[in-house]
Amino acid sequence: MSSAEGTGGLDPRAAAAQVADSLDAAGARRQVLAAAIRPLREGMRAVGRARTVQFVPVERAGDDPYDDMIDFIDGVRPGEVVVVAAGGSARSACWGELFSAAALGRGAAGLVCDGYARDRAKVLELGFPVFARGTLPIDYRARMRVVAAQEPVECGGARVAPGDLVVAEDDGVVVVPAELEAEVVALANARVTTESDVLSELLGGASLREVWERHRVL
Repeated sequence: MSSAEGTGGLDPRAAAAQVADSLDAAGARRQVLAAAIRPLREGMRAVGRARTVQFVPVERAGDDPYDDMIDFIDGVRPGEVVVVAAGGSARSACWGELFSAAALGRGAAGLVCDGYARDRAKVLELGFPVFARGTLPIDYRARMRVVAAQEPVECGGARVAPGDLVVAEDDGVVVVPAELEAEVVALANARVTTESDVLSELLGGASLREVWERHRVL
């Protein structure tokens, strides 16, 4: 599968803001994750298909606290963005260096988590794009556990289903539902071209009103 096919033909120049605007135009106004979910370092970008997993709080460790997550990560396919739904919990981190290394080795495009990650410096050395609420050094053993994998989840206030298109970058994280993908991708690709024209005209001295009336894009 080519990268274009893996991202539904989305123009690689398409920014999260352009995708969000296109979702608005398609009537989906709740597909941007909470603003607190940020890249571990500016300049990170992850675009691909969602692979979802759900964590919930627990008070004690099971016999194999990592077993479900091991199976989940070993099943990652090239180009997928791992989406960890943790309900914003600050009980522990849900992701770290070794999970990142394993996912990277499987060809994952990145991670989005509405909880916390750890091993920040080591993850950055790997160059694996990680988006989370922040970092905590706490292991999830006896604090959080996996209860579902590859099922629809709510992550950062947005619904994410397996296979949905995820666009994560400095501005934030946007999720395109499968049923709207063709429409949203077409709108976003058109917006990339139009905004390039708008930028050139504004830099050339055209008035904002004039450009707005001509393109209806800002």
